[in-house]
Order: sequence, then C-alpha cells, then structure tokens
Amino acid sequence: MGNYSNPIKSQIGTVFIHVEDLKKSVEWYSNIFGFDYDWNSVESPVFNIPIDGKTGLTLDDHKFDKNFIHKPSPNPVCNLLVEDIDEAYNFMENNNVEIVREIERIGEDFAWFNFVDPDGNVLMACTC
Repeated sequence: MGNYSNPIKSQIGTVFIHVEDLKKSVEWYSNIFGFDYDWNSVESPVFNIPIDGKTGLTLDDHKFDKNFIHKPSPNPVCNLLVEDIDEAYNFMENNNVEIVREIERIGEDFAWFNFVDPDGNVLMACTC
C-alpha cells in the first residue's frame, strides 16, 4: 500500500449484536460475562456491555427502525476470548447455552467452539 492519508482507522470501535428483546438479551449476556446491571439502565434501543479492552460490545434492538428485519448470521459475529476452552465449553453447557459447533483444536494452544444467544446470533469462544 502507498503512503497516503486515510480517514478510516485500522481499529474496531464497537461490535453491534442485533437483538429482538433488549432486556432478555442483557440478562443472558450478563450471565455469560458475569456482570451486574440495573434494570433501570436497560433502555431501548441499545445497551453497552461492560467489557475489558478498547473494542466495545453493544446490544441493539432497533426499535427506532420500523424497517429493520432481524436476520442472525449463521457465522460468528465475533469471538470471545477464553483461557481454557474445556472450562468455557462446560460453563456454556451448564448454563444451557446452545452449542452449534463443537470444540475444534489446532495444535496445543488454538481451539474454539460456536454457540448462539437467545436471538440466534452465533458467537465463538476462542483461545486467541
């Protein structure tokens, strides 16, 4: 690539996960991530999930957009970092989370599996 000015930064600001029932989704994600929330802070159309790192994670119910049609992707919308893939898998199973792709491993340090949230959004748990 050439040496020129580009107004688009090479970093991700926020990942949006589109949901149908914001309160139900906030409750589900709070169980998965282990954060507390105040029901009064859950107001349509968005809820920002408190996570570590620079990239944000926002649930969006699109109540302001009457033309929006929720169509979850069959592919992961993002991956969530885990240290122990087996522990993460067991945690999801124990919380009745639907696993849609079993653990796959490449070498000793790289592994992942896919699961869905209540809206059918596919997410990945990954060791990298």
